[in-house]
Amino acid sequence: MPPLMQQLVLDLQLPAPPSFEGFVRGDNAEPLFMLGEWLAGAEDVRFLYLWGEAGVGKSYLLAAAAARCGGTVIQTPAALPDTLSGDEALIVDGVDTLGAEQQIRLFDHYNTLREGRGRLLASGRLPPMLLPLRDDLTTRLGWGLVYQLKALSDADKVAALKQRAVALGFDLSDDAAEYLLRHATRDLPALNAVLERANVHALSLRRPVTVPLLREVLGVGREEGKAGREEGRGKREG
Repeated sequence: MPPLMQQLVLDLQLPAPPSFEGFVRGDNAEPLFMLGEWLAGAEDVRFLYLWGEAGVGKSYLLAAAAARCGGTVIQTPAALPDTLSGDEALIVDGVDTLGAEQQIRLFDHYNTLREGRGRLLASGRLPPMLLPLRDDLTTRLGWGLVYQLKALSDADKVAALKQRAVALGFDLSDDAAEYLLRHATRDLPALNAVLERANVHALSLRRPVTVPLLREVLGVGREEGKAGREEGRGKREG
């Protein structure tokens, strides 16, 4: 591909900033509503903890919240701030990876925010009482509102992929979306990453994103061919 065309393709692939409009809610209507209340500064939603397995969108939602309120997401194990005023909004992603010193710091920050008018939004892979953290910290995290983010159904993932495709500037057919679900890692961030790679490939070749193009991007044909050759060789040797 000529350098100018390559640069144009790369420019088209600048990642879209996280937004609530870009999040398919699936069965997560209640936690998303409460996240909106947290952002609005509701007095009874000052402390909110979201948990769920990898790939359900915890990091995405915390980044979208930070963009909305003008804050910063502390992605652990990055260091938490040494000091914090009682009126700030603190967003901490992945509290389950906090080291011993950082756990003490988050415990102190929680108390500072609670004594003032501050707010905390945090996430982890497990509910508070199952986190491998200090008991006093897990207790504090459990004092606020706690919600599980649930994985999307296959139908929701298809809807999310089609929505992401529109944001990238093309329409994704149901057949192509379902092909991705069958042949790619099934969590949504990984699926979106494949979709974005496919879009770059399609733009470079000036082709639409179809099942054959997705097969090329995923290397499915090569793997199937390799498996067939190995099977044939095994039969000849046998």
